[in-house]
Amino acid sequence: MERFTLAHTTGVDTETLIADCARQLGPLPESASLGFLYLTDALAPRLDELVDGLREATGVPHWVGTVGLAVCATGHEYYDSPALVALVGDFPPGSFRMMPLIDGNPAPYVGLHRDWLTRDETLVALVHGDPTNPRTPPTLNALAEALPNLFMFGGITSSQGEHRQIADLVVRGGLSGVIFGPEVGLVTAHTQGCTPIGPRHRITRGDRNLVLELDQRPALDVMKTDIGEVLARDLNRIGGYIFAGLPVPGSDDDDYLIRNIVGIDQGRKIVAIGDYAEEDGELMFCRRDGNTARIDLLRMLGDLQGRMNGTPRGAVYISCVGRGRYQFGEDSAELKIIQDALGDVPLVGFFANGEIFRNRLYGFTGVLTLFL
Repeated sequence: MERFTLAHTTGVDTETLIADCARQLGPLPESASLGFLYLTDALAPRLDELVDGLREATGVPHWVGTVGLAVCATGHEYYDSPALVALVGDFPPGSFRMMPLIDGNPAPYVGLHRDWLTRDETLVALVHGDPTNPRTPPTLNALAEALPNLFMFGGITSSQGEHRQIADLVVRGGLSGVIFGPEVGLVTAHTQGCTPIGPRHRITRGDRNLVLELDQRPALDVMKTDIGEVLARDLNRIGGYIFAGLPVPGSDDDDYLIRNIVGIDQGRKIVAIGDYAEEDGELMFCRRDGNTARIDLLRMLGDLQGRMNGTPRGAVYISCVGRGRYQFGEDSAELKIIQDALGDVPLVGFFANGEIFRNRLYGFTGVLTLFL
């Protein structure tokens, strides 16, 4: 099978964008069956025209993707401009199924494709979710429960305007994407943008998203001990730097989910987090900075290189809106680190409002998938 074909361009005129992408993609083989398309939110109102135009211009029948505040291609990040990135690959016939919009109950979709979906082999899905629908996280959980052999990666749409996704048709309001069968060779991994700064603590008292006690001590006292005397004296300085980490139960690689600290009650010594504080669960405090993010990104790239057989044909990278230029610096630094490690692998992706990996919703994370 051939190397994937990449195109990326900027502009506001729909016909010019389509023509430029079609020119970069060049003549495609008849086996080119799936395109990945990400575009900045400035182009969201033109998404229907762009998808239809690219399908007609390229002959590629299936497209998947979404809208982002920023998008990326090999070695390049597009911010503050109307931009479009496209990647086209050839996949064996019958090796994937498009997943149209699912909002809440996945049973109709699972029933329609039951014979293909309920096999013994592992299936891998690229999924995109709508952040404006409160049912999106439960839908993710429901799909994972309905298909125990499914491994999902992807991201939540980010936009200052319309939150739209692509799963052949342009959709909104739930979860959509594409599911790959075992015939499709790929490897995927994620990198965290934060590092634990203290031990794991037991949540001994919690109320919804309020952490009242850790290890039977007031939660704020424990946090102050972990973050150190300097920050503890001025808690206004922890915003964007200190986060709550929720260890994933049963994880064999010390995986954890990063959640924002959304409030502090100094009088009652309570810490509020951006998730449920489940009693008897675990919590640790983490810091976020560019140096630790770079170290972990390089760790992930090394892990993927050790799992590859040959040069990847193409790649999809989904990074958090809080990473990119805000954590790694300007001049597309994050994407250039990936390019330096992997070479000029055709890559597209976007900066998400939450990242999906191993069927869970993460934050401040990068998810890289290589097609082999």
